[in-house]
Amino acid sequence: MATTINNYTPSVVFHPGETLADKLEEMGMGVKEFAVRTSKPEKTIIAVIKGDSAITSDMSVAFETVTKIPAHFWMNKQRAYDEYIARQKRELLIQNSAEWAMLFPIADMVKKGWLAPCKTVREKVFQLFSFFGVSTSRAWEDYYFNQQLKVAFRISLAKTKEPYAISAWLRQGELQAANLEQDVVYSEKSLKELIPQMKTLIATHPQDFAIRLQTLCLQAGIKLIYTPCLPKAPINGATRWLNDTPCIQLSGRHKRNDIFWFSFFHEVGHILLHGKKDIFLENIDYTDKQLEKEHEADTFASKILLSPSEEAEIIKSGDYTLQSIRYFAEKFCTHPAIIVGRLQHLKVIPYWQDQELIEKVDLDSAVQ
Repeated sequence: MATTINNYTPSVVFHPGETLADKLEEMGMGVKEFAVRTSKPEKTIIAVIKGDSAITSDMSVAFETVTKIPAHFWMNKQRAYDEYIARQKRELLIQNSAEWAMLFPIADMVKKGWLAPCKTVREKVFQLFSFFGVSTSRAWEDYYFNQQLKVAFRISLAKTKEPYAISAWLRQGELQAANLEQDVVYSEKSLKELIPQMKTLIATHPQDFAIRLQTLCLQAGIKLIYTPCLPKAPINGATRWLNDTPCIQLSGRHKRNDIFWFSFFHEVGHILLHGKKDIFLENIDYTDKQLEKEHEADTFASKILLSPSEEAEIIKSGDYTLQSIRYFAEKFCTHPAIIVGRLQHLKVIPYWQDQELIEKVDLDSAVQ
C-alpha cells in the first residue's frame, strides 16, 4: 500500500537575504562596504538581499567573518528557504494535477488496498505519485504514454481504451513482483521441463493450485503474480520482462479454471516464443506483426491444453454428455472444464451446456 509522508511545513520562510539586510542595518554597514569586506561583487550582495540569489557555502564562511554569525546559520537559513520554495512549487504542482488524478479509479484502488484512504484531492494526488513512483503527472505521462514504456516495451498506453486503470493494474503487478523471491534466473529448459507438472495441476485442480503454480514458475525463473482487475481494466493477463525476469500477471477475472489455464499458457507462449522487449496486454491497438504474436500465443496455449488430435477425437465422437467429457478428460490427463471450454469456444456446444464441470477459480488467497 502507498504510504503518506507527513512533513511539517511552516506557513512562510523568509530568504536569508532579509536577515542579512537586518544585520547590516544593525552594524551600520552599507552594502558596498560589506561587499568589499567579504571580497564579493556588490551586485552579488544586492541580489542576495533582494532574494534573487542564494547564499553559497563560500559566501557563508565570508559572512561569518564579517557579521560574527556562524556559517552554518547562513547555510541552514538558505537550506530552509530552498526547501520551503521547493515545497511551494510542489503544492502548486499537486493542485495542477487534480484533473489528472480524477482519471484513475481511486475508490477501487483504495478498496483493494493499493492506496491508503484519501479524502482530499491533495491526498489523492500524493497517493498516486507515491504508488507510481513518480514525482509529477508529467513523469507519469512520459512513462506510460510518451517515451519510457514505449522504448522499453514497444507500446504506449495511449493506444488503450482505459490507460489510467490499466497503468494502475500494471503498476500493482510490478510492486507484487518486487515482493516475490528475488534470486531467480530464468531458464527456458526448466520451464519446458516443468510444463508436465503444470498440466498435472490442471487435471487434479487442488485447492492451492495457484500457489503451487507460482512455486513451479519461480523454479523456472518466472514471477507469476495474481492481481485482481479493476472495473475499467477488464484484463485477463499480461506478460513483460522486469530486470531480465519474465513476469506473468493474471487477474482471474472470469473465475473459471478453463479460462485461467488458457490465459496462463497464453502468457507462457509469449515468454517462449517472443522477445524480451515486448509487453503483451489486451485491448491495445496492435500492429499486424504484434497481432500475429498474439495468435501464436493463442495457438501455443490451445495445443498445450488440448492437442489437435485430442480435440479432433472428442469432436468426432459427437458425444458431449457429462459422462463422455469426464471419460476424455481422464484419457487425456486434463480437467473436464478444459474440454467444455474448448467445445464452447468452437461453438460445438452452447455456452450453458456442461457448465457444472467448470470449477470456480478464486485467486484472493494467492494475491501477494
